[in-house]
Amino acid sequence: MSEDRLEEFLRTGNDWEKLKTSIPGVFVQKLPPYRSSPSRLAIEVNPVDASGNPTKRRGLLIRFTDEYDTFKEILNDEKFPKLLELLDKVNPGAGRRATKLDGDVLEI
Repeated sequence: MSEDRLEEFLRTGNDWEKLKTSIPGVFVQKLPPYRSSPSRLAIEVNPVDASGNPTKRRGLLIRFTDEYDTFKEILNDEKFPKLLELLDKVNPGAGRRATKLDGDVLEI
């Protein structure tokens, strides 16, 4: 990952603009200034389609390391996969999306 490229993206990117990374489903997003806080970059985790484009309108935004640690703890809970399996059983069938990475990406 290039720190210079991220600094440039923070300076010149449009608010809410997303930058693809070399990790499928992971984007860097520029957040607009809010009240007294300046513009910031955040990581968005969002499933991708075969072209590497986000499939959801909004993904999971992670701004700080402690947020990442909290989400990691939640997702690694032993009950989480069991809940997903239950949802798979009760929800109507849904097709799985293929993943493929194309286009300009930020190498990590």
